[in-house]
This record gives sequence, structure tokens and C-alpha cells, in this order.
Amino acid sequence: MPSNIPLLLLHGVTMSERAWTEVVPLLTPHHEIISPTALGHRGGPPAVLRPARCAHLVDNVERDLDARGLGQVHIAGNSLGGWMAIELARRGRAVTVCALSPAGFWDSGSTTHSDSTAKIAGGLTLAKLGRPLAPLGLRSSLVRRIVLRDIAIHGDRATSTAALDIVRDLLECTVTADLLSTDEQIAPLDPLPCPITLAWSEHDRILPAAIYGPVARQRLPAAHYRILPGVGHVPMVDDPHLVAATILETTGAITGRGVDSMR
Repeated sequence: MPSNIPLLLLHGVTMSERAWTEVVPLLTPHHEIISPTALGHRGGPPAVLRPARCAHLVDNVERDLDARGLGQVHIAGNSLGGWMAIELARRGRAVTVCALSPAGFWDSGSTTHSDSTAKIAGGLTLAKLGRPLAPLGLRSSLVRRIVLRDIAIHGDRATSTAALDIVRDLLECTVTADLLSTDEQIAPLDPLPCPITLAWSEHDRILPAAIYGPVARQRLPAAHYRILPGVGHVPMVDDPHLVAATILETTGAITGRGVDSMR
């Protein structure tokens, strides 16, 4: 029987609700799932205020929760979505938060900030150059592994359809430049308004745990911190079962002993 508290899933920058496709079936036995596409992203509502900011995306999610008559929900998010989840918790909208390699743990304008955004910008440039060949090229598992190398260790595990969706999402996101150049960052949050898990990908090439993890622990000292083994920045590509189990442990739907049953 699913919990009567819904679970909100928030994807990363330039992606869409399709990022959760392999994870959602593993979560639905336990929670009603809400998985929107963010403001300015492919399939999401247009961004009216420009430049778009993370706060605007969070505002839009709050309006959606209000429209659904929901005060608080469980929230899980990846990258930008993890950042948004923490900000929603700050606003009192979260029962629990599972932030997977969350963005925002930097000093705005710092080298670490520019390094992470440069990788995403570089990926966009390559995607534009390779767009005409993408439908054919992504049929190859080797090409998928190479194209998705910044976000996944095993990009070849994504289907050709899923990989093409990732590329299309990247190309058709209208707020990429806005969000990559924002001066926002996650401010300290202590005490926590709810239980928060910071689950960092072991092989994150966009937001390496060694660089951003210590900042996260300093700003959210009471959060539960863990490393997800064998996965890249978007762990849903590499290991959807691990992602689902991590989220469900955070919401309390399963215990540590229940992790093996997710595989």
C-alpha cells in the first residue's frame, strides 16, 4: 500500500521528468509520484522572467504543490533538482529530502563553480555539433557511453531512445545559460527543517564529491551524508535500483534490510 504522502521527483539542469523513467516503477509501490519538468526545460512551462533563476524554478514547484492542495511532500532531486529540494525544505514544504549530487554547494563566481558549469556548457556545444548524427549514432552502445560520459559511468546502459531524449532535453532547454551563470548558491541550513540525505555519486565528474561534499557538510552539518558507489552524476542512468533504494530509505518506506529486494 503506497504511503499517503506523495513523493516529488526533481530532475537536473537541462534534463526533464524523463530522467526518472527507470526509477519511477520502483517507487510507485510505495508512494504516489509527482514528477514535473522544470520551468524552461523541454516539456515544462516557459520561463517568463529572465534571466531564469533557481528561485524561480522553486517558486513554480511551490505553485504546483499549492494547486494540488499539498502542503508537505517527500522530495528527491538530482543536481539542480537536489538544490531545489533543499530550498523547498527551507520553505517548509518537505517531509524528507533525498538530494542526489546536489548543485549549489559552491561560492558563486569561484573556480569550482565555473569548472562544473563549463562541463555542462561544453556538453551543449558538442550536442549542437553532433545533432544531425545523434539518432543514428546513439544506436551504438559505445557512442552512448562516450556521449554520456560526463553524467554516467555506464552510459551504454541507457537505451538509444533514452540517450536521444537526454540530448534533445539538453538542446531544447531554454534556460541553460541563465542557470549556469546564476549568482545563487545554497546558504547554510542548521538546524534542518526535516531529515535530509545528501547522497553523492562516487564517480561524479560534474560535481565531484571530494570538492563539493565538504562544502555541503559544512553548510548542512546535520544532514545524513553518504556516497553512492559505482555511479556518475546522474545515477539514475547507472543504477536506478540503487537510486530508488536510497530514496525509499530516506522516506522511511524501506529499511536498510530492504535494499537488496530492490535489485
